[in-house]
Amino acid sequence: MNLGPHDVMVAIHTVGICGSDVHYYTHGGIGSFRLNEPMVLGHEASGTVVEVGSDVENFVAGDRVCMEPGVPDLSSRASKLGRYNVDLSVVFWATPPVHGVLTPLIAHPAAFTYKLPSSVSFAEGAMVEPFAIGLQAAARARIVPGDVAAVIGCGPIGIMTAIAALAGGCSRVYVSDFSPEKLAIAGRYQGIYPVNAADGRFQSSILIETEGWGADIAFEASGNPNAFGAIFDIVRPGGAVVLVGLPVQPVTFNVSIRAGPQDFGCRAW
Repeated sequence: MNLGPHDVMVAIHTVGICGSDVHYYTHGGIGSFRLNEPMVLGHEASGTVVEVGSDVENFVAGDRVCMEPGVPDLSSRASKLGRYNVDLSVVFWATPPVHGVLTPLIAHPAAFTYKLPSSVSFAEGAMVEPFAIGLQAAARARIVPGDVAAVIGCGPIGIMTAIAALAGGCSRVYVSDFSPEKLAIAGRYQGIYPVNAADGRFQSSILIETEGWGADIAFEASGNPNAFGAIFDIVRPGGAVVLVGLPVQPVTFNVSIRAGPQDFGCRAW
């Protein structure tokens, strides 16, 4: 493991287990990414700087940090447009063939390493990366203060997306899932309203609460292929749909507008 002049060496302390890690471990891949050889997992990480490169000035040994797992080509068109997260040549931890950080030490560019305040634990530091996904989803939704949002999927990313949507200005956020345990966690947050998807009430709940209009924003955060087909049934005309989850197989969409007044105990439109 070579430490470049612009790198820091980090002793890993905490690594989160992402849904993608689970897919790689249990299925050998996710989406179009397939494992062809053994790979170290883990991309949500925090730790302590133990060594710095010769040209690094803003870190010293002992700094507590978290790291951005994707390192782009800074000369790429995406990077020059300020969209380095979609750089096609990004090197991303625990994405074949790049190894992850379930390992004692890792060398990483200082430019993609961030100091943790003393009030932030290593566990919270490891959660910065997945929370950034929720923040990006909320930012892409272009939330208007008072918007109503619906989130399909109540795993860590779904809950973080819901929290970010509230922080971005949504007045309330409805989340759906089949897991009562996950829904119970989401229900602890003021402004988040959990709905069990097992009884098929999510669409009707959204329409009742919005008087037949639909949610201003719908976030798909489950990655379940069955969830994509009905997402346009819960969003209002002219609303926003943000795809956060990564389906494990191709999905289809029905973008037709809901037809006519429907009997959900709400005002016709």
